Formats: sequence, C-alpha cells, structure tokens
Amino acid sequence: MRHDLSASRRKGKTPQRRPPLPRPEASGSTPRPPRRSGATEQPAVSPRKRRFRPGTKALMEIRKYQKSTDLLLRKGPFSRLVREVCQNFSRGDLRWQVYALMALQEAAEAFLVLLFSDANLCAIHAKRVTVFPRDIQLARRIRGVDNL
Repeated sequence: MRHDLSASRRKGKTPQRRPPLPRPEASGSTPRPPRRSGATEQPAVSPRKRRFRPGTKALMEIRKYQKSTDLLLRKGPFSRLVREVCQNFSRGDLRWQVYALMALQEAAEAFLVLLFSDANLCAIHAKRVTVFPRDIQLARRIRGVDNL
C-alpha cells in the first residue's frame, strides 16, 4: 500500500527533517538508555544560510569596493599580460620594475572604472540597469578611444 505524499509536498510547505541516526558506540561499551528529565529535549536546528533579496548583495559589494583602495586585478596575471604584450612589440626580452607594473595597473584600473561608469550612464539613459557590451562600445565611441 502506497502512502499519499501529495499532502506533504504541497507548494509552500517544507518537508520535515528526519532525526539523525544514532552513532555507533565505542568498542565494548553497552548502550545506556537516555536519561529522562522533566523537560523534553528539542532537536538542534541547524542554522540556515542567510538569503538576501535580489540586488542586496550587489549593493553590499559596491559599497565594499568603493571603500577599499587596493587593486582589484591580481598582480601576477596582469604582469604576465603586460610582459606578453611587450614581447609582441619588441624583439628583446625587456625587464619591468615592480613599481612600473604597479603604476601601469593602477592606471589601467582607473581607466576601466571610468569606462564602466560611463557605460552605466549609457545603460541608465536607455532605461536599463544592466550594462550591455553596446553600452561599453558607445562610451568608448563618445570618449574617442574607439581605435584602441
């Protein structure tokens, strides 16, 4: 005979958790019956992961990154990219000072932040909140850096 699970699986009702299985005791010990006290013990409820409403985490990340002054791109991959581009333009193996790479990365991140803020304004002008690639292309075209 099958049980009808449709009543417990209705929309909006969460299924009940099963109690945890008893653990096997250490070797040689006899299991003792649980102590009976006046109060009944409630099963420990595991803490649930906090769920934020859509957009809240994005705003928290925006505030976090606007407060910080550290670089957002990783230094290793950026320096490898700079060295690779430098190899494509020159025959010899050029060396880079650490401070030169840091200055270049600072300038590149400042450029990208301003470009994304202009692209965000283009998206808002189009009555959207999502930045599309065409917003970035329009921001570059208005700025005059289309040939890069």
